Amino acid sequence: MTSEMWRARTEWPLAGAAVLFLLIYSVQVIVPLSQAESSLLAAVNWAIWAVFLLDFLMNLALAERRWRWLLRNLHELLILVLPMLRPLRLLRLLTLLRVLNRAGGDALRGRLALYVLASSAILSYAGALAVLDVEQETQEGNILTIGDALWWSLTTVTSVGYGDHFPVTVPGRLVASGLMVLGIAVLGVVTATVASWLVESVSTGSADDSADAVRQELAAVRAQLAELTDQLAAGRRPPD
Repeated sequence: MTSEMWRARTEWPLAGAAVLFLLIYSVQVIVPLSQAESSLLAAVNWAIWAVFLLDFLMNLALAERRWRWLLRNLHELLILVLPMLRPLRLLRLLTLLRVLNRAGGDALRGRLALYVLASSAILSYAGALAVLDVEQETQEGNILTIGDALWWSLTTVTSVGYGDHFPVTVPGRLVASGLMVLGIAVLGVVTATVASWLVESVSTGSADDSADAVRQELAAVRAQLAELTDQLAAGRRPPD
């Protein structure tokens, strides 16, 4: 078993676990729950946490350079060792983005729109849940419903910022900062990808034009050679 094989076999199951976590977290934040229901969902959440812990340990064990891999994945370790920070655990949804990126493959061709739209939707919804989780119990808070949170998230990720809803707590502002940075990153990916596609298209068109010119020159040379060959075969002196 290599690290590549492990990632290939577990990527989609981990994405499913991330989706399940998102659903459970949505219910915990939005829906009023009884003590029994809350305990049940918490138990399922801990089971999901155990799955991600197993994946982390397996990747560490299979890595060729373990310390180097650990340094590159400190954010995953942070998520695992601080499970009590519920908004921070939404970073597990990055697994979904990684799967979408791999599934998208050649994003410049047909799947760019799917990848970008899915990434934006996941980031916006996750940000809305996270900020609602920390703001709805605050007396001076103004993000009190999922509708308020979704509206705030959309205006934040698109850098519009109407200001009618805004976080007032420190965790809420940290979530807002992360959402703004990630939103800019998504827009940057779109811009860079479209620019790369345009450059490639222009380069391909120029290459095609050059190839056509070369083919025409070769055809003219072949025609002249054929004419000279016919003249020599007929015993005539070729024209100067």
